[in-house]
This record gives sequence, structure tokens and C-alpha cells, in this order.
Amino acid sequence: MSSSARALPSTLLDRTRIAVTRWFDTAANDDQCGDAIDWLRVVPFIAMHLVCFGVIWVGVSPVALIVAGALYAVRMFAITAFYHRYFSHKAFKTSRAVQFVFAVIGASCVQRGPLWWASHHRNHHRHADTEHDLHSPTHHGFWRSHVGWFLTRSAFRTDRSVITDLDRCAELRWLDRFDIVVPIVFAVLLYVIGAWLGTYPSLHTSGAQMLIWGFFISTVVLLHATVTINSLAHRFGSRRYDTKDDSRNNWLLALITFGEGWHNNHHHYPGSARQGFRWWEVDVTYYALCAMAMCGLVWDLKPVPAGLRRRR
Repeated sequence: MSSSARALPSTLLDRTRIAVTRWFDTAANDDQCGDAIDWLRVVPFIAMHLVCFGVIWVGVSPVALIVAGALYAVRMFAITAFYHRYFSHKAFKTSRAVQFVFAVIGASCVQRGPLWWASHHRNHHRHADTEHDLHSPTHHGFWRSHVGWFLTRSAFRTDRSVITDLDRCAELRWLDRFDIVVPIVFAVLLYVIGAWLGTYPSLHTSGAQMLIWGFFISTVVLLHATVTINSLAHRFGSRRYDTKDDSRNNWLLALITFGEGWHNNHHHYPGSARQGFRWWEVDVTYYALCAMAMCGLVWDLKPVPAGLRRRR
């Protein structure tokens, strides 16, 4: 047997070992690069979608729909307000405790850790809609910008050079490294709650049903709603501001993402806590942040400078 033939199984085993290790510890071999999709590593991502078909067996109930909808709303707010406007853009200030709470909620969305999310988003703004923008639909097409980009080897790593302000927090580094822990605990908790609710026959639910609807379906819908800002908000909508990228304002995406769809506004002035610049541009995330500010949980919400609100 040739040396190349002997090396092939060894290489495959090494890749499999690395991929499985990285399911649990993202720091394992995080120096890999390449634009090809790492299929071994993304098996859990594919499985998460396939498990949604379990609804055929577990059925549906009003309580399952309510839980799925409520968890979509709470976790969408964690992504839009904290992963995006806070961790990525520092659009407001908060305490370290509140920062950690919403980092945990954001981690339950299975969109990786807060440091990974923020580093990629900051690089997106540095290279928006150029060949260096990993999720530009202009350069890479719809599917690559929607989901393909974060399945590649090169996109797996966290670029710590652009998040030195966040990297000082040990708890954020832990969440980023072991980003699978929170989703697993969250899924188990939902199953246990569903099993307990199942002891009340009038609710017509169960542990499996709560797991499918509350975790898998809610999470998958949340994921695809979030990444439409990459794939669709740079293609469809209006442009109030002549930015250097292809960002668009899209009212429908703004509704399903709690304000993120006012994307041309955002690229015009990324530092604002408010992305709906006009009174009629619904920005649910900003309204919720204002409510938190009234309670003293967040403060110093950065406004849009008056001179930058004018159409350009």
C-alpha cells in the first residue's frame, strides 16, 4: 500500500476527531482556513433542521405555540439589542451582570457566542459588500450570504483583533468557547418543563412536543429570520442614504427582526441604538431598550445625530 493511501484514512480520522471536538470546544484547532463548507462540523446544524420534522409525531398545542412564539421574541431581542447593537456597536451601556444575562440568552439562539458574532459583524461593516465581506449577496450569491458563509472553515474562528474591548471579560470568553453548553441546557430544561406540563391533560402537551416547538422550530425560524438581513436586506428595499454598500430598508424584515430591517439607516450610522430613524419606522428593539432604560438596566442610548438624519 502506498504512503498516500495509508495517509488518507488517518487524515479523515483526524478531521473527524477535530470536527467532533469543535462541537463542544470551539478553541480546538481554530486556526483552520478555507472557503469550503466543513460538512463534518456542521452535522449538528443540519440535524437541528431535520429534527423539526418531528412535529409530525409530537403534534401541536396552544401552549407549545405560545412558548415557541415567546421564546422567538425574547431571543430575537437578545440578538438584535445585545449581540448586535451592544456587543457589535456599543450603541448603549449596561452593567456587567445584565450584559452576561443577555449574552446567555443570545447563546441559546445557537448563533455561536457573543465574541464570534460581534467580531464577524464588525468585519462586515469594515468590508461591507466587497469581496472581503463573507456574507455579501452581491459577491457570493443568496445561499452563501444566507447560511453558507458561517459553515466554512475560515468563518469558524473568532477574530479577536477586532473585539479587544469584549475579550477582557472571562465569562464572555467562556460562553464563546463552549457555545454549545447553553443550547443543550436550554433544550433539556424545555423537555423537563414540557414533561411536567404534560401531567395536566387539558394542556395537550409533552416533553417531546415542548422540545420540538420551543427549541428546534423556534430556534430554526429565529436563525433564518436573523440572517435575512445578510441575504435579503442587501438586495430588496429602498435606499434613503447613498452608502458605500448595497444596504436597503425593508419594512417586512424590520417587522420580523424587531427593527433590523431598517438596514440602510443602520449602515448610514451604525452607532445608533435606534435603527428606525423615522417615527413610522417600527423598531421594537429600540422601544424595549427605552423601557429597560426607564428601569435603569441600560443607559446612554446613542441617538442619531440630527445632521445625519437628512436624506443623502
